[in-house]
Amino acid sequence: MDITALNPPPSPGEVFRYFQTLPLPDLSTQQQPPGNALAGLPVVFYTDGPTTQTFTVDIRGFTVDIVATASAFAWDTGDGTVLRTTDPGSPYPDHTISHDYRSGTYTAALTTTWSGTYSVDGGATADVPGTTTTDGPPATFTVLQASPVLTNPFD
Repeated sequence: MDITALNPPPSPGEVFRYFQTLPLPDLSTQQQPPGNALAGLPVVFYTDGPTTQTFTVDIRGFTVDIVATASAFAWDTGDGTVLRTTDPGSPYPDHTISHDYRSGTYTAALTTTWSGTYSVDGGATADVPGTTTTDGPPATFTVLQASPVLTNPFD
């Protein structure tokens, strides 16, 4: 008797339900310069957290390998702008994500969208049919207005 019909492999929907509960990292917002910034000069954003995670889960006795990949990033700059990228950014001088600010205090945050692939018992790889998101901890910083001051070098 073939028992496969009694216990079929996990469906894509079943894998997706597990995917949504995985302990994916809440990628943090890094900014340069660290601390205070200057109005009119760009603030560079990036995340240095892991953008790929591999998990092995047991679904009804089947070994399911899931590879989660950060596939989209939404950078809330704290001033009403949201920068949407597929890039985790990088620090200066190779930066790819930056934003200019007026003077004030801002709280920036990163929402990461995770996509995935999976295989059951070492079989063929398939896409997880959906995505999930994580929200990283916010970063608060102050943007200062620089004021020129004329001095007399002979005083």
